Amino acid sequence: MSPGLAYGIQLPVQSQSTIYAEPWEAGAGPDDLVALARAADRAGFAYVACCDHVAIPRRLAPAMSTVWYDPVATLAHLAAVTERVRLLSHVAIVGLRHPLVTAKQYATLDHLASGRLILGVGAGHVREEFETLGVDFERRGAVLDETIDALRAALGEEEFPSHHGKLYDFEDLGQRPRPAQARVPLWVGGSSPAAVRRAALKGDGWLPQGDPRDRLPAQIETIRRLRGDEGEPFTIGAITEPLYVGTPDWDVGRRTLSGPPEALAESLRAYAAMGVDQIQVRFRCRSRTELTDQMARFGAEVSPLLDTSR
Repeated sequence: MSPGLAYGIQLPVQSQSTIYAEPWEAGAGPDDLVALARAADRAGFAYVACCDHVAIPRRLAPAMSTVWYDPVATLAHLAAVTERVRLLSHVAIVGLRHPLVTAKQYATLDHLASGRLILGVGAGHVREEFETLGVDFERRGAVLDETIDALRAALGEEEFPSHHGKLYDFEDLGQRPRPAQARVPLWVGGSSPAAVRRAALKGDGWLPQGDPRDRLPAQIETIRRLRGDEGEPFTIGAITEPLYVGTPDWDVGRRTLSGPPEALAESLRAYAAMGVDQIQVRFRCRSRTELTDQMARFGAEVSPLLDTSR
């Protein structure tokens, strides 16, 4: 990530949980995703992100919806229409798949995107997905721990990677193309004690699951304590409150941060003061055009004020 407080976005349209989807997304599609990814590229966003669910059980569909684009296919598509912005899976439920399958998919994506992949991983929470795919839901944390180790090997520089673990065992199996990056950044998602520990000990970064501001300092302190004096770069993230640049003329909700760029930047710089390196932002909007306008305003008017030395 670049110096200072970087900012990225989980793209709308590609996942449409009722928790955060705007009404206009229901009728949106691929053209909108391309336009939004290009807008992020132009506006200096560090990354665009895509979620991962294989299938949603009927009991959860009213809340989660069944709209969840495949992250590999979606990010590869967006890689071809952007130039600079990085491509984040937030998060890939990698325990649902053999690590060699995951490595093949994401290594190819990184190769095609000239080294712009950030692999975000998480344990998952939908029991039926695991049971249907033959993966033990109760042991998903242990599965993820070993999967991360296996992916480190499979996404490394060796054409014939090797891993010998309790769940997965492979060697003398070659995979090309290799990732364009010598080390694909691996960010771990989740805010449970196990997820925070996993991020600190196995990841290159942490993607919290919507922790409010008052919880972040303790979580960050835990990560620092667990990592000790380890000198490897580590990226700490946060998901901000919903944003609206300017004074809205419609009800954007009481939790939304709105106002002039200076006020928004002052509020967001508090994340950097806690030790956050990158913020994931989401804008209230009634249409694709309003969203791209908000993204452009944020990039032009707010981001220059996010200098952490201010």
